[in-house]
Amino acid sequence: MSDFLTALALVAVIEGLVLALAPLRYQDLLQTLSEMPLTRKRTIGLIIVAFGVVMLWAVRAFVA
Repeated sequence: MSDFLTALALVAVIEGLVLALAPLRYQDLLQTLSEMPLTRKRTIGLIIVAFGVVMLWAVRAFVA
């Protein structure tokens, strides 16, 4: 459970840094996402999830 909460905290830190350091770029990204077709958003989301799973597996298998 602490790993999950740590992951959520890191997501919050990264999101906050993006908003604090590059708010206009973030706004442009949101505009681009709002114009993107739903199927492309889902595909990008699934690719990001798969990348995260592979990264998590690699960290658990080779670092720990």
